[in-house]
Amino acid sequence: MQKILITGAAGFIGFHLSKTLLNQNYSIVGYDNLNDYYDVRLKQDRLAQLLSYENFTFIEGDLADKEMLEIQFKGQSFDMVINLAAQAGVRYSIENPETYIQSNIIGFFNVLECCRHYPVKHLIYASSSSVYGANKKIPFSTEDKVDHPVSLYAATKKSNELLAYSYSKLYDIPATGLRFFTVYGPYGRPDMAYFSFTKAIIEGQPIKIFNHGDMYRDFTYIDDIVEGIIKLMPHIPTPDENNARYKVYNIGNNQPEKLMDFVQTLEVCIGKEAKKEFCPMQPGDVYQTYADVTDLMKDVGFKPSTSIQEGLTHFVDWYQSYYK
Repeated sequence: MQKILITGAAGFIGFHLSKTLLNQNYSIVGYDNLNDYYDVRLKQDRLAQLLSYENFTFIEGDLADKEMLEIQFKGQSFDMVINLAAQAGVRYSIENPETYIQSNIIGFFNVLECCRHYPVKHLIYASSSSVYGANKKIPFSTEDKVDHPVSLYAATKKSNELLAYSYSKLYDIPATGLRFFTVYGPYGRPDMAYFSFTKAIIEGQPIKIFNHGDMYRDFTYIDDIVEGIIKLMPHIPTPDENNARYKVYNIGNNQPEKLMDFVQTLEVCIGKEAKKEFCPMQPGDVYQTYADVTDLMKDVGFKPSTSIQEGLTHFVDWYQSYYK
């Protein structure tokens, strides 16, 4: 039975990935600091489901605590590490930058150091579509230059890719980075627009629509993200011209939705019209995201395909059941 360390296991993507892999009889060690960036009860409820599996072990710890992390690597032989733990959120990075350095830079460096001293067959880690910053060329390709991040969060994710590349080259760590595009679905993150919009519409509160609704997002349903990760797990990158076994993929729906169409779909799913407050663009936000998934198709024969109608229907059903 393959043993996999999943950091951020009580987080949105970490929970869904862990649950799917547990059902496929992998042995999963989940690692999470259960921070209070959003409602901890949601994290605890995700975790409670995972703890019902015999093949799941949970460690409460912070990636920035190198000794704690190293104890896990020393004590158990991991076949693979999937690093999904990070301080998320573009807007919060403007208010609280230090958290991002601790979690996303120092924490990720500690993961790399552990993979160096206790080798694994494959390191997969979360990057983000935010690395594309203010790029004008669409769709966003992993071949594009990403040197102009417009938020600290984006800068930390770009740093992760650079660190992973150097460790892959220097210490022969097979590493795959995944640039996720606006992931949504049941048990999602309450700080994200689709979640807060749903809450506000149901409660009859106004929703803030930035850039007066003139924005596009490549929304990607959680099941598609999980399927993409699982298909890439056995796919070790082939060495590049520098002999680094390293690769970055976009995982996005490859179909940007106009923000107002997204809101309209959500209104239909909820069965209630939103009170709308139109606002200017927020600092750190980008006008459009749009994933080129050519490499994902070519290498593992997969592209996300869940429509926004189907995905939001599942989310709203979950939301109404969870919050009664």
